[in-house]
Amino acid sequence: MAFTEQRPEAAPLRIRWLGRVPYGEALAVQQAVFRYGAEHHLLLLEHPHVFTHGPRADLSVNVLVDPASVGAELVSVKRGGDVTYHGPGQLVGYPVVSVANSLGAAEHVAAVQRVLVYSLQELGLADVGSLPAYPGVWVEPGGQNPRKIAAIGIRLGRGRTMHGFALNVSTDMRYLRDYIVPCGISDKPVTSLAEEGIEVSMHDVVDVVARHAAIEWGGGSGDRQDVAWRQRPDDLSAFSRGEGPGRTVRTGADHGAGASPGADAEPVRLLGRLADAGVSAGLTINTRKPEWLRPKVVHGPEVLTLKKTVRDLGLVTVCEEAGCPNLSECWADGTATFMVLGERCTRACGFCLIDTRKPDLPAADEPARVAAAVARMRLAHAVLTMVARDDLNDGGMTHVAACVAAIRDLCPTTAIETLISDAKGDASSLEVLFASRPDVMNHNIETVARLQRAVRPSAGYARSLGVLARAKAAGLVTKSGLIVGMGETDAEVDGCLADLAGIGVDIVTIGQYLRPTSNHLPVAEWVEPARFDRWKQIGEAFGIGHVEASPLTRSSYHARQAALSRRGAN
Repeated sequence: MAFTEQRPEAAPLRIRWLGRVPYGEALAVQQAVFRYGAEHHLLLLEHPHVFTHGPRADLSVNVLVDPASVGAELVSVKRGGDVTYHGPGQLVGYPVVSVANSLGAAEHVAAVQRVLVYSLQELGLADVGSLPAYPGVWVEPGGQNPRKIAAIGIRLGRGRTMHGFALNVSTDMRYLRDYIVPCGISDKPVTSLAEEGIEVSMHDVVDVVARHAAIEWGGGSGDRQDVAWRQRPDDLSAFSRGEGPGRTVRTGADHGAGASPGADAEPVRLLGRLADAGVSAGLTINTRKPEWLRPKVVHGPEVLTLKKTVRDLGLVTVCEEAGCPNLSECWADGTATFMVLGERCTRACGFCLIDTRKPDLPAADEPARVAAAVARMRLAHAVLTMVARDDLNDGGMTHVAACVAAIRDLCPTTAIETLISDAKGDASSLEVLFASRPDVMNHNIETVARLQRAVRPSAGYARSLGVLARAKAAGLVTKSGLIVGMGETDAEVDGCLADLAGIGVDIVTIGQYLRPTSNHLPVAEWVEPARFDRWKQIGEAFGIGHVEASPLTRSSYHARQAALSRRGAN
C-alpha cells in the first residue's frame, strides 16, 4: 500500500503520554472522551500485561495459556480483531478523533497506518507498510517473510473513534509468540523494533509518533503533555517519614507572611522530583505573600456556635483544619466540609499537611455523628472528604457511602458532595460509592500531567481521569480541582482543563497553592487574579459547566452554587 503524507486542516491534537496505565483505567478515559469529547485526542501509554479480544475472537484456539499464569489479564473489548497483547515495552496509542461518516472505518485504519509507517521509517525501518487482507503494519510486507510489528484495532461510532494501535518497541515477545496467536494469524510472525536491530528508547518513539500524529489529526499542530518520564522510587517525602513537621507557615491574617528567624534552608526532599519535572527551586518559605492572598478572616458568633457543635460531636471539618479563609462565608451559606475516616492518611502528597502515621480503624458511629452535625448546622450542602485509606480493601468507599446514607436518612433535603481518593483505581470499590448517588462526585486531579509524580507520587493523572470518567458513566455530576503555583505553565493548565472537559467533568475549581511547612513543596509563584479569570473563561469555553477560579478558591468554595448550576444539566 502506498502512503502519501497528508496535512489536513484540523484543530490541534491533544497528545498525552500517560506512562504505564492499567487497561481498565485507560478504557474508562477512552470511553468518556469518545462520548463527551469534541476535540481530537491521542492517548499514548504502556499497559501492564493484558490480553484483549474483540467479540468474534476464538479464545479456545488463539489463547494458548491461562493468562493469570503469566501475570496477565484477559479483557473483552468492543473493537474489531481477535486476541492481542499489550504490555511493557509496547507503545499503545488510542486516537479518539472525529471522522466524517463518508470516510468510515477503512479510512481511519489507513490514517493510523500512515502515522505508524512514517514513524517507523524515520526510526530506521525502511521497508514497512500494509499487507493485503491483514490489518496492522508489517516489516518487509512484499518479501518472503513479512513480520507484524504493530497491531491495529479500532471502533467507529457516531463519527468518533476509539481503540487504536500497539507498536512493539522492546516488548517481551513470549507474550505474542508463546501465549497467544496474535490477531488469530498463525502463519505469520511478529517482531519488534528491538528484534529488527533498532535500539531506541520509548521516549524517542513517542516523540516521533506524536509528531506524525499531529500532522495526521491536528493539521501539524499538537498540544503535547507528558507525565514525568523519570521516577525516584526511593525518594520518600521528608514530612511523612519521621523527619519532623518542618517550619510551619503562619495562619490567619498573617498566613505565609513570614517564618521565624533563621536559615532559609529547604529540607524538603521532594525537590528532586520537581527537578526531574523541570521545576527549579521556588520561593522560600518566608517570602511575603501579595495582598490578594492575605484575607481578613472574622468569625462571628454564629460561626463560633457551629464550631462548638462540631467539637461536641467529635468531628473534624476541613474548613477549620486547613484554616480556610472562606469558612465564614461557606458556613453562613449553609455549606461545610467534613473529613471522615480519621485524620491520618496512607499517602504522602507533597502539598498536604495531613498526618501520615498509621491510621486507626474507621469509627463505626461516625456516619451517625456526621449526620447529626449536618442536622444541627442546618446545612443545605454537605461535603464529605476523606483521607486516602489504602489500608482498607475498598479504600474506605463503604464507609463514605454509609455517611451519605446516614445524612440522607436524617436530612433528606441536604445536597451531598463526596470528595474522594482514587481507591487505587479499583472499579468495584468506586461502584460502592457511586451506588450511594451523591449529588456531586468530586475527585481532585490536583495538578498538571508533568507534575503529578512530584506533587502526589502515590496517585496518577490517568488514574484520576479514570475515576472521574467512571463517575460520569454512572450518571453522576462530576467535579475536580487544581492547585496552581507549583511550577506548571499556563498552557499546561489549559491542557488539563481540555482533558477534564473531554471526559465530561461538570465543575472545576482552581486555587493558589499555599505551602504548609518547610518540608512541603515550595511555591513556585504567586498567580495573579487575572490568570484565574482567564482559566474560568477557557474552561467554560471548553464545555465545563462551572469553573470556580480565584487565588483563594478551595475545593468546596461556592460548592452549593456550583452544584445548583449543574443539577439537572446532565
